[in-house]
Amino acid sequence: MSTVQYLFAGFGGQGILFSGKFLAYKGLMDGKNVSWLPSYGPEMRGGTASCSVIVSDTPVGSPIVSRPDVLIAMNLPSLDKYEDAVVPGGTIYVDSTLIERKVKRTDVKVVYIPATRLASDNKTPTLANMIIMGKVLSEEGQFADEAGVEAALKKVISAKRADMLEVNMNVMRLGHEYKA
Repeated sequence: MSTVQYLFAGFGGQGILFSGKFLAYKGLMDGKNVSWLPSYGPEMRGGTASCSVIVSDTPVGSPIVSRPDVLIAMNLPSLDKYEDAVVPGGTIYVDSTLIERKVKRTDVKVVYIPATRLASDNKTPTLANMIIMGKVLSEEGQFADEAGVEAALKKVISAKRADMLEVNMNVMRLGHEYKA
């Protein structure tokens, strides 16, 4: 890997910014150069929230991701807005619980995962984002280092929410183990 540009997108409140921050910390802990650019504003009130993350072997010149290698789409408006921006040969992760349509492009890899349903079925309805993160890390061969995943989670989970560490690890394992 030299540089991978990620774009996380979904409704405000789906943990989009948290997922991006987690991935940025995972990259830092793996010795990579990273940038994390959250999108704030009206998105926090139920609109489309997004977060750009760049993980690179070389210094990152700009935090702007306009042509992502990887798109994580947590809702239909996000898929509609960003599908065409993904580079040919890139990957699109789709929460197939909330997005019923299929990706139209044929020049990208698509991973459908019913993250919201899996989260609900496992009594963790607010953690669909981390189920998808488990799948993203799995597909990229980065989940093998569970200690590294846990260390990155410890950086983004606040001290007062420390009880959520194992819950997050468990749902990430769900995503990792999910077979489409």
